[in-house]
Amino acid sequence: LLSLCRAEEAAVVVCGLRNTDVFVGESATFTCELSHPGVKNVQWWLDGTPLHNNLVTEISEQDGRIHTLTLNDVACHDSGTVTFRAGSLISTAKLLVKGIFSVI
Repeated sequence: LLSLCRAEEAAVVVCGLRNTDVFVGESATFTCELSHPGVKNVQWWLDGTPLHNNLVTEISEQDGRIHTLTLNDVACHDSGTVTFRAGSLISTAKLLVKGIFSVI
């Protein structure tokens, strides 16, 4: 148990989230890479609302280090701040969903 605590304290964000612009109906993917696995309490948020795996929101993890969030079929109201939290580590990025406007 002590080694897990040390591992979490030593972990750092190697590659943080990047701001992403997409059009309505597209998918937006955010990836955060940690220095090593073993960090507990991993959570994704959109504008302060916790996100969970479902048909629209895909959350995955590779090797315990690479954490990915994909928001499918986004709408304009999905624009906001995406936050990744792993223990005490935090990375944020902006999601901008652009509408497709037609002139009548």
